[in-house]
Amino acid sequence: MFSIFPKLIIPMVIYAIIAFIGGADTVAARLADPLFEIGMMSGATWGLTPGDLILMLALFFLFVEMVKSSDTGTASIINHGMSMLVFVTGLVLFLLVGQFATSVFFLLVLMALLDTVAGFIVTIVAARRDLAVGGDA
Repeated sequence: MFSIFPKLIIPMVIYAIIAFIGGADTVAARLADPLFEIGMMSGATWGLTPGDLILMLALFFLFVEMVKSSDTGTASIINHGMSMLVFVTGLVLFLLVGQFATSVFFLLVLMALLDTVAGFIVTIVAARRDLAVGGDA
């Protein structure tokens, strides 16, 4: 059950929770407020924001999804279909709901698109390779 669950929905749900806590005008500001700042040796300060944390989490889950996409089983096909639903839902939210019209959410939608397209492509290539090996024997 957990293998068919698209992991990129987790950062999108976290974003949605943050987005619906306040109004549309405060979402971008809330995502850009540094949680903490670290002084660098160069004298500059580096701050980590909630938006950065969401994107880091999404990148981790995108990596997990890419590794899983090489499977050609039924669960993998269902996962790709559900990943497409996550992408379409994210795209609709980005285009139609004001709280979701931020760069952070756009990058989450872009990652969902990459997950969907790469998942289908990797599965097709792996299946073709399996058929070619089976056909040679």
